[in-house]
Amino acid sequence: MQALQEINFIFRCIGVFLWLLTGLYLRCRGGAVVHENHPSIMARLTSFSKLLIAVLVVGGVYFGGKLIFNNTEAGKKFIEENAQTDTGDSDPGTIKVGVVTWGGYAGGQYFNEGFKANTESRFYKDYGFKVDFKVLDDFEASRAAFKNGDVHLLWCTVDALPTEMSALAAFDPRIVFQADWSRGGDAVVVRRGISSVSDLKGKKVAVAELTPSHSFLIWLLEAAGMKSSDIEIVKQPSAIDAAQVFKSQQVDAAVVWSPDDELCVQAVPGSRILESTRSASNIIADAFIAKGAWLEQNRDKAAKLYEGWMKGAAEINSSETNKRKAAKILSQNFDGVSEEAALKSINNVRLCTHGDNLNFFGMNPAYKGVTGENLYNRMTITYQQLGYIEGKVPNWRLAINTESIKAATALASAPGQAAEGQKEFTVATGDARTRSAVATKRLSISFRSGEFQLDENAKYIIDKEFVDIARAFSNARIRIEGNTDNVGNAAANKALSLKRAKAVVEYLVSTYQMPRNRFIIIGNGPDKPVAGNDTDEGRAKNRRTDFELVGE
Repeated sequence: MQALQEINFIFRCIGVFLWLLTGLYLRCRGGAVVHENHPSIMARLTSFSKLLIAVLVVGGVYFGGKLIFNNTEAGKKFIEENAQTDTGDSDPGTIKVGVVTWGGYAGGQYFNEGFKANTESRFYKDYGFKVDFKVLDDFEASRAAFKNGDVHLLWCTVDALPTEMSALAAFDPRIVFQADWSRGGDAVVVRRGISSVSDLKGKKVAVAELTPSHSFLIWLLEAAGMKSSDIEIVKQPSAIDAAQVFKSQQVDAAVVWSPDDELCVQAVPGSRILESTRSASNIIADAFIAKGAWLEQNRDKAAKLYEGWMKGAAEINSSETNKRKAAKILSQNFDGVSEEAALKSINNVRLCTHGDNLNFFGMNPAYKGVTGENLYNRMTITYQQLGYIEGKVPNWRLAINTESIKAATALASAPGQAAEGQKEFTVATGDARTRSAVATKRLSISFRSGEFQLDENAKYIIDKEFVDIARAFSNARIRIEGNTDNVGNAAANKALSLKRAKAVVEYLVSTYQMPRNRFIIIGNGPDKPVAGNDTDEGRAKNRRTDFELVGE
């Protein structure tokens, strides 16, 4: 109502101005025919004066209109709506980007001032080209759009990409940059009575195969020393369908996307979120692929797209106001998603910066965390072993194109472009030390009798069986418990088991720069056997080290 009153007032002012000019004009025109011996004012005006009056009329209309559109709510809304109607479909220079309903692409959409190609976009103002985001939630339709050239860049997750590479081989897909890490956007919800991953053994778990949800489930089982064959997978077309099956209580657990995790807990009494990517922070990496041929023909534009996208991500990361602006943009373009839900979806990811991309693509030698190559190679092997991959998967070097990242030298020292740091843990005390583990993986690490130093074979076992899990679940605490058999003095065994657990922690801290306060160190001695101590086989099982993921 206020906006309409503002516009009405301004139009009245313009009307009065035009009425005065029109009256002057008619007065002059009218005077021209009264007395030919007394020329009218208009007749006496020079050509320049007439032009000046015309300019005043046009200027009054122009500046009055500009005043309306720039200083009233209704005017601003009119500009915003009309800017978004410029789709750029007729402009062959428009970059078309295929996305899904997900908060992790907000950096580019925010920098673009919306989803549609428009002249208010900073891509257009700063770099001279338009960008058009197309929401393609249907997986098969999105891949068809990529193949047909309807989109130039397409979303993917690096963990699941190996399952697609054979089918896309003819189009030479290349990973161009990372957009985000999932940080709570993916979750496992479970029914009453399930408190750890090991409790899922033999249970029905709904999951969308060959999606980020599937990868998350595989990692979680691995962290508990389990395999996919230990559970009954109930295949679903999407994470949304998995949530619906769980809410109808047809399964014991489901891997879902936010906000369905909370909706599932609300719908099923006694249910809970077992684990999410808030703790499993380096498993689901959203990225974008482009055809090799398109990148060759559009090197400069691809580099500028990346640069602008990273600027947008940094601005959102550093300002709550910018984050809310981004949430509004998402809400306007995602069906049925409120601004608050869109804001939460942004908070459930880490919007990646240039520094994060340097880490992810192995361009920072000092970085010891999870890289794209780590994820890609590990999941290639995993999905091959599960029989989901047919044909050849190109190696990592042939699957990426880092030219845009290398070209963005100006971002190296730009505000907000530093890589994300490690989570800071406080020393675990009280409840944190005794809290139930989400997942426990037991490893047999050999020590010479009475000794606690790690030999090379013990380090190899830790590297192979646990380091990747520790890095993937980098926001979770890790409890390391040393255990012995019952041979010898119980008190001496307990002290020795504590020293052995400490030796493992020292190795992880010194070799992989993991935060020392992240670890909870326990020496159980012979007090927690998992087998009988009356046989050599049983005693060997009891001489173990337990690696446990403990939620905050």
